[in-house]
Formats: sequence, structure tokens, C-alpha cells
Amino acid sequence: MTPASAPATSATEVGGRVLDHPARDEIRIEAVLHALSDPMRLRIVRELAAAESELTCSRFDLPVSKSTSTHHFRVLRDSGIIQQCYRGTAKMNGLRREDLEALFPGLLDRVLDAANRQDQRTGEDR
Repeated sequence: MTPASAPATSATEVGGRVLDHPARDEIRIEAVLHALSDPMRLRIVRELAAAESELTCSRFDLPVSKSTSTHHFRVLRDSGIIQQCYRGTAKMNGLRREDLEALFPGLLDRVLDAANRQDQRTGEDR
């Protein structure tokens, strides 16, 4: 979602609210893998990957407190996995699939596929 020519630190601004995101060239594999290693964050990424469009934070039914949920979204944003922006009072979330694919070809799809196969193997459901 962030163009390759984005400034060193890009920000999304709507209605005076600004959210910082790493530019594409600042996204690091260590941060991406760390963010994806947490089950709640992986769950968020899987839901975003399955969605046809951006989702509001309130669309996620996570079994954690609001502050913990906010922390998970921030880790995903800071790692460069998701893009967040405000539309009115709603905070919208979308995968930075284009950026991740350009930097780490196939990584996101492989992680999502592995998570799905694990669920099938263990009988778990997201």
C-alpha cells in the first residue's frame, strides 16, 4: 500500500490524525518475522488476508483486552505488515501485501499457507 518512493518515514493523515509507518525500504525481515510469531497477530494478518478490503479494528473478535489488541495492531504497523489510516472515527487496517511481496517474495503467502496447514493438522480453527 505504501509506494516504493515513499519518504523515509511515511505517515497517513486524515482529519489531523497521523499514524507513522515504515517506508518500504525500512521494513526488516526480523521485525516481520517477530510480528508474525505471535498467535494473535498472525490471526489478525490471516483475517486481513481473507478480507476483500480493509477492516476496522472493531471487526476483529480477539480474546484479549482492548489495550492488548491495540498493542498487537501497533506491532503489525511498526513492522510494516499492515497499513492503518483513520476514516472518520474508524481506524482502517489493510495488509501491505505489495510492499512485503516486493521485499520478501512469497513470504506472506507461505506463512499463511503454513498456518492453514497447521490448523488442519491440529484440528484448530482460527
